[in-house]
Amino acid sequence: KIGLGTWQNTGTACTETVRTALDLGYRHVDTAQVYDNERAVGEGIAAADVDRDDIFLTTKVWRSNLRREAVVSTVQESLATLGVDYVDLLLIHWPHPRVPVEEPLAAMAELRERGLVEHLGVSNFTRSQLRAADDAVDAPIVADQVLYHPYKDQSALREYCVDAGIALTAYSPLARGRVLGDDLLARIGDRYDRTPAQVALRWLVQQDGVVAIPKSTSRDHLADNLA
Repeated sequence: KIGLGTWQNTGTACTETVRTALDLGYRHVDTAQVYDNERAVGEGIAAADVDRDDIFLTTKVWRSNLRREAVVSTVQESLATLGVDYVDLLLIHWPHPRVPVEEPLAAMAELRERGLVEHLGVSNFTRSQLRAADDAVDAPIVADQVLYHPYKDQSALREYCVDAGIALTAYSPLARGRVLGDDLLARIGDRYDRTPAQVALRWLVQQDGVVAIPKSTSRDHLADNLA
């Protein structure tokens, strides 16, 4: 339900963040080809005292790599860079207007059959785009990762996902820090001795099928987000 987002976290700082998060109890780590941190994420996983099979690892295929051959080759490169034999979830990072969604999904399904990918998903897909993706491949689409926080209404998409049995993963769930100064969230948090960030995350993950992947580099904030 609570994972670690790693966008804009690179190098040794990213490696240390991933290791710390796993030591604190995180078991879901999210990265992407375009984040330029897959190697650092993999090193953090390797440094942590947690079995690989206990970690849910997500990466994403960038929109310039959505042709079949590029999907296959770049995902193999991602696995090598991450230092893992498979990823638990592979996402199309953004839809592409000139690449039919059937093409990358067919390549991703092939990788799933080869055991290099456990599950398929998408990111930044609207409700109609998600429906088209779900219809385009026999393998199940298990997640749509989108911008979702207290100031971004995703209720229509969430209702579709609930009906379809698809998880909705919320990135930037703290609205890039905007929730930290929210007076209403602060007043709610005061009732429960929680921070505005914790209230925002709780609001997300108590919804059916919603997962949140906040980003932090501070050990204290990592712990607070997980709590």
